[in-house]
Amino acid sequence: MPIPFQFCQSLRRGQLDMSLRSRNPTVVAQAVLWILLRLVLRLEPGTATLPLLMDSVIQALEELEQKVPATKASHTASVWLLFAQDSGRHDLLRHVLLEGQNLKATKLDPQQLSPELQGLTLDVAQHGIRGRQEYGVVLAPDGSTVAVEPLLAGLEAGLQGNRVVNLPLDSTATPLDAGATFPDTGAVVPDVRATSPRVRDVPPDGTSADVGAMPPNIRATNLDVKPTSPGVRPVSPDVPVPSPDVQASSPGAKARSPTTVDSLLVVTLARDLGLAFLQSPQTWSHSGLGTEGCWDQLSAPRTFTLLDSTASPVTMAFLNGALDGALLGDYLNRTPEPRPPLSRLLSQYYGAGVAGDSGLRSNFRRQNTAALTSAPTLTQQVWGALILLQRLEPTHPQLRGMSQEQLFEVATNAAKEFTEAFLGCPAIHPRCRWGAAPYRGSPSPLQLPLGFLYVHHTYVPAPPCTDFASCAADMRSMQRFHQDTRGWDDIGYSFVIGSDGYVYEGRGWHWVGAHTLGHNSRGFGVAFVGNYTAELPAKAALQTMQDVLPGCAVRAGLLRPDYALLGHRQLVRTDCPGDALFNLLSTWPRFAANVKPRTARRASRRSKREPPPIIVPATGLQ
Repeated sequence: MPIPFQFCQSLRRGQLDMSLRSRNPTVVAQAVLWILLRLVLRLEPGTATLPLLMDSVIQALEELEQKVPATKASHTASVWLLFAQDSGRHDLLRHVLLEGQNLKATKLDPQQLSPELQGLTLDVAQHGIRGRQEYGVVLAPDGSTVAVEPLLAGLEAGLQGNRVVNLPLDSTATPLDAGATFPDTGAVVPDVRATSPRVRDVPPDGTSADVGAMPPNIRATNLDVKPTSPGVRPVSPDVPVPSPDVQASSPGAKARSPTTVDSLLVVTLARDLGLAFLQSPQTWSHSGLGTEGCWDQLSAPRTFTLLDSTASPVTMAFLNGALDGALLGDYLNRTPEPRPPLSRLLSQYYGAGVAGDSGLRSNFRRQNTAALTSAPTLTQQVWGALILLQRLEPTHPQLRGMSQEQLFEVATNAAKEFTEAFLGCPAIHPRCRWGAAPYRGSPSPLQLPLGFLYVHHTYVPAPPCTDFASCAADMRSMQRFHQDTRGWDDIGYSFVIGSDGYVYEGRGWHWVGAHTLGHNSRGFGVAFVGNYTAELPAKAALQTMQDVLPGCAVRAGLLRPDYALLGHRQLVRTDCPGDALFNLLSTWPRFAANVKPRTARRASRRSKREPPPIIVPATGLQ
């Protein structure tokens, strides 16, 4: 139900109280979102005592939901968003796209909320970078770092229902104030959205009849299930229903300016992605997209330091938050009343999966997004976001004087780089994330690109690791074995693949490992956690080894395009990587079938000194 303009105006003047409880639960829930935002103005920086964990954010939302129980759904996302605007940067684009339907004030005494919640709110209200320190981010249970601002923006956009925004025809006209009209269209800014088409019915518990039939890493969730909404793929890949704007950007067709954008994608990803690629044309392919960082500690994190001092604002944490916001915002957008409380939704998403669906969780954010969008559709969203921002802020330092052709070129490069270099690559936890001990000695650099990928299983630990805590513990255990028992400088593998959806950095892309005796400088050694003598790794882990990891390495110039894949046993006397896994590897296109296993050949002098492979952990086979 649309909110009357007078009602919105009264909300902006702060004239409503908790009598709003009698209104639509989602409308009232949005009121709760503004409460926390208003609190930021009363706080002093650095007052938070809660650790910067996603669990702390969920705790804050749960406490706020308990203060206003009549909201039922208690979608408290935009509380932080207004805080971010009022406490510093004024985000006009987000103001236009989201604020028109929000409740900006309800009477709630700030003292009713704990000081810890108030302090946390201030700490995560606004994403930013100062020097090498990144602010407004938290550590999630899956080991990923997440920017809270784009996450909450996506949740707020998803709650609003109407996502299709008509763009002004003249991108160089005068800027808009809140409540002004587009001269070309006559649409009032808070109500610029077109009527949202009917969406697919979703049961109140959030489950969908077709979700259970999908693989765990492929979601039926759709960033846009509405054929008239721009920018995303339809539900069925066999029945494409591209929007007119998407069709215009097809190969061989002349680019046509978008006339609509999806507010959910704009406020989470498209706008910031476009601005990141506006810095300089020379940096389009080296923009620091998705830069990682390290926490001061993992148990109670307080400070997050980026690994690259030249990183763009579109860091790994920002992209994680943007994708989570887009995926969860779409979920909320498709879910009828009564919607689940945000605290429960986030607990499930950063836990075992939303509504019991293990595929809809943070571990698989890249796979879910990659299955739902593409470079051409994202190009239109980024282009449209830049057009709208240029329309709202014609003096914007990065957009001033930019032609439509230039904006289209920026959008094309941004979308291509994002889909190929980010969505097309696996999520890799850096060494500091799993608690690696320092390298002993001086590492030897690899001469890149390399020509081989050597596949291992760890044998011990034998059980697959299925969550961050167990995978990180396994990495530390293997490193201790390799350093303290074997006497090596570091963990031997280049990378290790868990069954939790993540890859763990060992020696990485640039340093010689200790994984395949006599061949360590010629290829990367990648191991699956587990014993795969009689069973196979998880399907998502196998896909990472077969396609995602090597494909990413080839694009980055780290692995030769004609690389070959070999099992450990083809080069060293060992049963690694296990019979079941090796038999599967032998069916992969890149498998080097001409190199026969060496399990029956004469071992090298060094391998003779080792116990038989059947009783030696594969982690010790150099």
